[in-house]
Amino acid sequence: MNMTATGSPATIGDQRRIQQLREIDLPGYVLLPGDPDRVDIMASQWEDATVVTLPRAYKAATRVYRGVRVGAMSTAIGAPSLESVFTDLARLGVHTFIRVGTCGALHADIEPGSLIINDAAVRLDGTTNFYARPEFPATASYEATLALSDSASALGHPYRIGTGCTAGSFLTGQGRPSLNGFMSKHSETVLEEMAGLGVLNFEMEAASLLTFARIFGFRAGVVCSVIANRRTGVWSEGGGVAKACMTGVEALARLSKWDEGRGGHGKVPLTAAHVSTSA
Repeated sequence: MNMTATGSPATIGDQRRIQQLREIDLPGYVLLPGDPDRVDIMASQWEDATVVTLPRAYKAATRVYRGVRVGAMSTAIGAPSLESVFTDLARLGVHTFIRVGTCGALHADIEPGSLIINDAAVRLDGTTNFYARPEFPATASYEATLALSDSASALGHPYRIGTGCTAGSFLTGQGRPSLNGFMSKHSETVLEEMAGLGVLNFEMEAASLLTFARIFGFRAGVVCSVIANRRTGVWSEGGGVAKACMTGVEALARLSKWDEGRGGHGKVPLTAAHVSTSA
């Protein structure tokens, strides 16, 4: 017997945050950085943005970019936090989500400061196992992936497209030693396993976002700045964070224009004709 009072404050999250998000009137097109400081970077690239600090150290922003109303909200670290933010935003009418993150590359030829657009992700996040069986795919919307690729190319930013791996741990989950050099059986093998499968990067939220969006019928994509190369040992931001933020908002602008050209979001499948007529 279901004893949960659905729709009660006990089941729908932090009401303070939800109320503040209502007040800034987020549009349907939103960027999701993990780091709240990244929201400030995004806002600086828009026109006269409004930025608000939310309970529990989250941050959100909204305004206009190239004539399109866009928003952003930080998700903090990992899948459980992203789950809460995604659910709040979906209830408030957001339909298009672009994660703008940072990551570690698994191949020596991927330079720090470059971008990785994940069109799918390995689900090692833990949280999505409560939603779907392990075989359920974490895949991006083809529309979002196209918009991100087109944006990165137009901006002249170096990028790769491919599968990422979302880990529920920053250390052992990504093959790093933990306290006192501790390595689990998983951490001793996961980097080589993922690299051998052609996985491009480790990060901590993409698979969760893509799974939630796929289950609930929303549109989602992922762009990450490479801040570490796990093969070479190089750790450098290299200006990639600002590039990823700009690529993300350019992708939202494209998706909005493409939606206009087909009568609105989700009206009909996106085709090359919609893209070419709204360019």
